[in-house]
Amino acid sequence: MQANTTKDTVRHYHDMGLLKSRKRQAGSRLYTEFHPECVERIDLIKNAQAVGFNLNELKVWLNDYYDGTLDIDKQMDVISEKIAQAQRQQVNLINVINQLSARHTALKEMKSDNIGKANIQ
Repeated sequence: MQANTTKDTVRHYHDMGLLKSRKRQAGSRLYTEFHPECVERIDLIKNAQAVGFNLNELKVWLNDYYDGTLDIDKQMDVISEKIAQAQRQQVNLINVINQLSARHTALKEMKSDNIGKANIQ
């Protein structure tokens, strides 16, 4: 597959309206033909997901982006909100790391206290 993804992923993106296609009859079978732009779209979707966008967010503006109707100000707003969201997640992760580190340190101290007590006896 040209898009380096699975058929199920392509179907899912298509069902969500992220990919454009048309039906083509070949004998008794009906095939779905995807626009050549779909490979580029799939790459864009995968890259956007890698930086934190979900498919529902992409669905809102992807067609506007490709139609040229998503202006720069709107793109900047979308990216600014995603940056703010990532910064909130970063703060939450730092808090988790600090809490886990403190617990790990406390457990190490408890362990060394127990080892010291065992050696005294």
